[in-house]
Amino acid sequence: MNDNTNTLSSGTVATLVVDTEPYLSCDDCFERLDQFVDARVADPSHTDLEMTTHLAGCGVCAEEASALEELVRIHAAHGS
Repeated sequence: MNDNTNTLSSGTVATLVVDTEPYLSCDDCFERLDQFVDARVADPSHTDLEMTTHLAGCGVCAEEASALEELVRIHAAHGS
């Protein structure tokens, strides 16, 4: 008999139990990502409940959004 005791980190557990309502699929998130990031760069207080909720529960999309926002901010800072 195998004793494979796998434990999850508290961060992983938190991600798995996060409330994902209102629901937004990864495909929908990806389609809206450019507009969301542009709005956030222009106005850091910009909110979009569906996007924010999805990004809080989806590490892949959150990483994509973070990387894109960083690139847009760098581009804006260089005045291009």
